[in-house]
Formats: sequence, C-alpha cells, structure tokens
Amino acid sequence: MSPAATMESLRKRVRGPIITADDEGYDQARAVYNAMHDRHPRVIVQALDEADVMASVNFAREAGLELAVRGGGHSAPGYGTCDDGVVLDLRAIRNVRVDPQARTARVGGGAKLGELDHATHAYGLAVPAGFVSTTGVGGLTLGGGIGYLNRRFGLTCDSLLSADVITAQGRRVTASRDENADLFWALRGGGGNFGVVTSFDFELQPVKDIVGGPIVFELDAAADVLRTWRDYLREAPRELGAFFGFHRAPPLPFIPEERQGDNVCLLVTCWSGDPDEAQAVLEPLQTAGPVIGQHVGPMPYPALQGAFDALLPPGCYSYWKSDFALDVADDAVPAHLEHGALVPNVQSAAHIYPLGGAVRDVGPEETAFGSRDAEFAINIVGFWTDPADTETFRSWVRGYYDAVHPFAGFEGGYTNFMDVEDQARVRENYGGTYDRLARVKAEWDPDNLFHLNQNIAPAR
Repeated sequence: MSPAATMESLRKRVRGPIITADDEGYDQARAVYNAMHDRHPRVIVQALDEADVMASVNFAREAGLELAVRGGGHSAPGYGTCDDGVVLDLRAIRNVRVDPQARTARVGGGAKLGELDHATHAYGLAVPAGFVSTTGVGGLTLGGGIGYLNRRFGLTCDSLLSADVITAQGRRVTASRDENADLFWALRGGGGNFGVVTSFDFELQPVKDIVGGPIVFELDAAADVLRTWRDYLREAPRELGAFFGFHRAPPLPFIPEERQGDNVCLLVTCWSGDPDEAQAVLEPLQTAGPVIGQHVGPMPYPALQGAFDALLPPGCYSYWKSDFALDVADDAVPAHLEHGALVPNVQSAAHIYPLGGAVRDVGPEETAFGSRDAEFAINIVGFWTDPADTETFRSWVRGYYDAVHPFAGFEGGYTNFMDVEDQARVRENYGGTYDRLARVKAEWDPDNLFHLNQNIAPAR
C-alpha cells in the first residue's frame, strides 16, 4: 500500500463516515439486500458528496483494493459489497431536484425509486422506472431500466439527459449527447463498468395518477390468461403497461383469506392514459379467466410502484435467472405452466415483462442497451429466509429457466436480473453493442477498476 493510500490518509480526505470492522455499526453498514452475500469489506465509505467519491476511488486504486459501488443495494449478485476491499456507499447522495418548467430532474447517485417518484409526483411528472420503490435509481438506469411505463416512454436510460461521473482516475466528467458522447452512450445500458455516477439528469414525463393494479386468477386459467395478455399487447395502446406472473396469492385484503398462499397467476396493470378510457382498455385483461381477487382502480403512480415492497424486505436470500425472448410462443406455454405452478412461497415469482412500443423506437445501437429487438423479458426469482432452504429455491429457479430458455429465440438477457454465475453471458447480453462497449471501457477504465458488475473487459 502506497503512503498516499493509508487508512489515515483516507480519513483525512473524506467528510462522510468511514466504517471498519473495529467500528460500531459495521455489521449493519456492510449488509446488503440479498443475504446470500455476507461479505466483510476492509472499509465502508458512506460518501456525502462528490469529493468523498473521488477520494474513495483514488484510495481503492492506489491501494490495489477491490472497489464495490453501492447505490440501492439491490444487486442480486452482491456487487455492492466485497471482501477485504472498499465499499463506496452512495446512499447519502440521494437528492432529487425537479424543474417542472423544463420537465427535468437531477437525481443523486444513491437515490431510490421511491424518493424519485415522491419528488416528481408533486408536479404530475415521472421517470419510467422499475416496479419496486426500494430499487436504486443508479443501477436500474445504467442497466437499461424496465418498468410499467416502458411501452409508452421507453426504458429508464432513454430518459437520461446527462450524468456526472467519477472516473477510474478520480476525475469528475459530465457525459451527455454533446459532451463525452461515447461515455454517455455506454452509460445507457452498459452498467457500472465506466465509473461512479454521482448525479443523473432525467427528462420527465406527464404521469401523475394511473388506473391499474393486480388481477389474480385461478392457476388453472394460466394458459388462457397468458395467451390473452400476450396477444392483446400486440395491439393495445402504448399507455397500457401490464406484466404476467406466477405467484402464490399474497396475504392482501382483496384476496379471500382461505385462498392466500395458493398458487395462482396474475396480471399487474398500469394504464397511464385517459382515465375515462381505462375500463374499456382493461376489460379484456380482467375477463381473461376466473378471478380470485383484484385491486384495480385509480391510484397515484408511486402507490403502484411501492405496492409490493412489503413482500420483499431486505435481508432475504435471493437467486435470479433472466432471459429476453422474441415471443412467448404457444410451444413455450406448457413449460411456463409446469414450472410456474411450483412457485415455492409468497415472495418468489416468475414474471414476464413486455418490451414493445417505445422501447423499439430507439435504434439497436443508439444506446448500449443491446436488446431492442426483444419483445419480452423473463425474470425468475426465488426469495427465502432460511439458509437451509437455499438448494430448494435455487433448484426451482434453475429448473424453470432451463425449461423455458430453449424457446426464447434470443441470445441475451437483462443484465439487471443476472446473477453472479451469469458473467459468461455478458457478451451475448449486449449483443451487437459489446465490441463498442469494450472500446469505451478501454478508454475510461483500462485497468478494469470497476469490475464488480456484469463485467465488460477492456478491449486490447
């Protein structure tokens, strides 16, 4: 370790809390959302500003230590933490400033979706982003950003106007269409490979209240519901967002108590158009099969974003598999039905998200997100609380994935839903954009300091 990279030098350069194993609160500070990753960093820096971020990046580089960047902390593979390295925790940098006249928002790199939604909703505006309000804005955006509003407004990264980035050399640069355009291109889907984003500038969209919510169907109707949903979305207005899922019925008031915990299928809907048109638009989905219970109606957009937070608390164990798909073809439906009927608990699920509409309006190489041709994203995730159950849940996720993957018709999957074992899929996940990403990586991070991610190796 160089003299400039001692722990004492770090303390002198950083304003925010610096926590090591000798400090009270270390175990709380090192914990991440997924309890599968019980790691022990050498130091956790809870950065308060860009100067803290610069100092932390420089310290990790000079000391030759692993550097993990934590935003929301939701990373399924645990990339927001590491053993015997530096965790750069951005969660105190969570400011959101809305300019309602320009319809833009400046968002700190550690903000969560719920904080962004709260700030923008007051002005009747929103960023198309995600399904769970505790998700980090940074990780979601850098990986592309799938959510309820995609069909109308595109991916989260499509609303990105600029970003402030701390590079591997500890410098701050701004990336936009007009400044460091290659870096800006890479940030829109290329993940955390290129630096630490301390601030995002987003274009905002006119969304305040929506009409939607979950519709829970009998499991026996899953084939009909799945096909109805799939076919309807091909012609439905872009203002309709809706995903299909296999679940166990949650303990919510609109589900009869005797049915709670049963294996079911569902649709979660979000109509962001004229509320007077909602009934006609949603009716084909509400009548797709026998309904056990539903909670569909007008609500603030942030209410839908946070509707399922309580079912997915931090500290659970989780394991994920993901694919993009060109279609949910009829010959794939039996595989979905077989494994979707085996969802092992209320927290686990298999979801199929639509990616059409405005997502397809952006050219396949206009951003680093390399899967614009995909029509659907499939996400299979197990959540559990007892480590003794790990193999049971991993087996269900893997079995489901192995059964449906041959029908995807598409090589890659969504990097934000990939687990640690999916590093081998990084090239196929980016498809035609990978080689350009590797060249940008070589320019901005030639020594691969930022490698705790779905990693893109620098081009040689």
